[in-house]
Amino acid sequence: MLTSTTLIRSLVQSACLGLAVLWGTAALAETLKPAAQYEADLKLCADEKNAEARLQCRRDAKAAYDQALAADKAKAAAAKATASKTAATGSTAKAPCTECGKVVSVVESERDGEGSMIGTVAGGIGGAILGRQIGGGIGKDIATIAGAAGGAYAGRKIEEKVKAYKVWTVSVEYTDKSRRDFEFREAPAFQVGDTVRNEGSTIVRP
Repeated sequence: MLTSTTLIRSLVQSACLGLAVLWGTAALAETLKPAAQYEADLKLCADEKNAEARLQCRRDAKAAYDQALAADKAKAAAAKATASKTAATGSTAKAPCTECGKVVSVVESERDGEGSMIGTVAGGIGGAILGRQIGGGIGKDIATIAGAAGGAYAGRKIEEKVKAYKVWTVSVEYTDKSRRDFEFREAPAFQVGDTVRNEGSTIVRP
């Protein structure tokens, strides 16, 4: 008759043996490829004595096989996506922007507008009228002509001042130490030190 100590020891040994078998089976399943594992499962199913049990075993084996294939495909797709992303990042890093540079100055200035015939004619008429108020005879005629000429010039200059506008000149220096200026009629959003890229006749942020 077994003593309680012997019985407990036998139970512990049986449990350890069972765990070892389970661990070995799991490790084997991990190392086997889905197809090989599927074949191994089908062999186990063939040992089932009951036809219904064999059928259910095969169904379970097929389901496990399909899941393993799907998992392998997902891993392969993820690995491919990671490799493509890494390659794209590497390509981008290896291709420097040849059209890029740094802003080295931003200068605001004022430009005179363009005069037109309206200002010239209006100034000339006004100057002629004022000139006729001076002297008499030939002197008056000379004063009228001089007043017309001076008035035309003054009228043109006044019109240019009225049409004056602000200009912001942004200077960009490129990697080859060349420089290029870009003019803006409105205050640009660039500051000294900003990296910019050429786009047609202007610049934008890269």
